[in-house]
Amino acid sequence: MRQPGGGVAAGRWGFLAALPMVALLAIPLIALAGASAPADIAAGVRHPLFGPALWLSARTTVASLVIVVVTGTPLAWWIANRASRRTRLVELVVDLPIVIPPAVMGIALLQTFGRQGLLGPTLSALGVQVPFTTAAVVIAQTVVSAPFYVQAAAAAFRRVDEDLLIVARTLGQSPTGAFFRVAVPLALPGLVVGAALSWARALGEFGATLFFAGNFMGSTQTMPLAIYTALESDTRVAVALALVLAAASALLLVPLRTVPSLLARRFGAGPAPQAQTVAVAPAPPPNRGP
Repeated sequence: MRQPGGGVAAGRWGFLAALPMVALLAIPLIALAGASAPADIAAGVRHPLFGPALWLSARTTVASLVIVVVTGTPLAWWIANRASRRTRLVELVVDLPIVIPPAVMGIALLQTFGRQGLLGPTLSALGVQVPFTTAAVVIAQTVVSAPFYVQAAAAAFRRVDEDLLIVARTLGQSPTGAFFRVAVPLALPGLVVGAALSWARALGEFGATLFFAGNFMGSTQTMPLAIYTALESDTRVAVALALVLAAASALLLVPLRTVPSLLARRFGAGPAPQAQTVAVAPAPPPNRGP
């Protein structure tokens, strides 16, 4: 039996035990925020590296996010509604980029699309070059960020009430209509969380991009690569780019925490998933939908 006041004591000791981890996470960000004077940050923003890297990162991450959402949503729906060995195998393949080091993924992409790679001769015959181009940046970002969206979307689709889909079908909706008119709106909070996590992962991608796309200013040099380059010459630019990335990530937390709940209330869905939850949910329900 719990002693009176035990919860208060446990909360106090729990907070003290958590302080080292909180400090480890917060202090580096505080140090980054105070690393440069406003004049140094302004000088870094005016540096030739800053603008092209920022614009390239914006373009490529939006492109990769569109690809991930368009192709990942039907994949997540299929995973959520099929229980078989094939489904588990596909889930394993989807999860691999999370655990494989990004540099390894970059080499794997190079061995796939490079001149001597698996698809290299075919692409060369068509006059198409993928490595060390902007397209390679988009592919690298898509590969490393897709699992975060697919996992979150599959978990959201598993929470959709099957009875609502059955009702939609009895009212004349096709399987595709039931998917877009019922399943997607109800799962929208989870889809938004997954898309935000995927975009954030793409924005911070470094290793796969460096090995597969290179580090060429204006064409493949994204913001993380520009930070890497600037550290060798002008730390002000590196700090300015780092602050922009940190600010974008911090601002992302606001809609990540509020938009799913608002969408859940708007569409009458269940509780919005937590932003940190990207693991595949346990056993899916029986087959349904298209």
